[in-house]
Amino acid sequence: MPELITGPGITEFFRHGFEHTAWRLESRRAYGVASETEALQAFMRGEDVSDPGRPWLGMVREQVKQGKRIERVRVVDEPPTDYQRFLLADVEDSIAAGEDIRFLWRSDAETAGLPSRDFWVFDSRLLGRFHFDGDRSLGMELFDGESAVLAACQIRDAAWHFAAPYTLFQSQVASRM
Repeated sequence: MPELITGPGITEFFRHGFEHTAWRLESRRAYGVASETEALQAFMRGEDVSDPGRPWLGMVREQVKQGKRIERVRVVDEPPTDYQRFLLADVEDSIAAGEDIRFLWRSDAETAGLPSRDFWVFDSRLLGRFHFDGDRSLGMELFDGESAVLAACQIRDAAWHFAAPYTLFQSQVASRM
């Protein structure tokens, strides 16, 4: 088994593991994140899930204040899964903290030839590839191999080109449900 960074270690990595940019592709239909279980259940009951005080968001604010960029593209099914709807309902706190999160319909991602795997690219020089057991993340494995990083950067560029900012995408979701 490769050496994996898990849970709080990933957040800590973000404090010191990159200098300029962190970019993620999120392609899964659901994530089994233990810290989100209660919020997801509340969302399913129709409750507000906003929580701008989450530790991740504090870390994002710190990094953005230092001039770093944190961006991601989330691939969404038609119609969105319950978990994807939860992420859409909760994204405004992340955007307010300084993340630039964009969205892409799965059919458009497939047409563009994007892979269905999750990863981070840090400073266009380091790749963080996730390992999963079902929907549960086992952690992130780091790679600095030139070909793997280059492929991830090419995926990033294509995904970013086709993805829509939240406000535009949200208007598309409402019309498709």
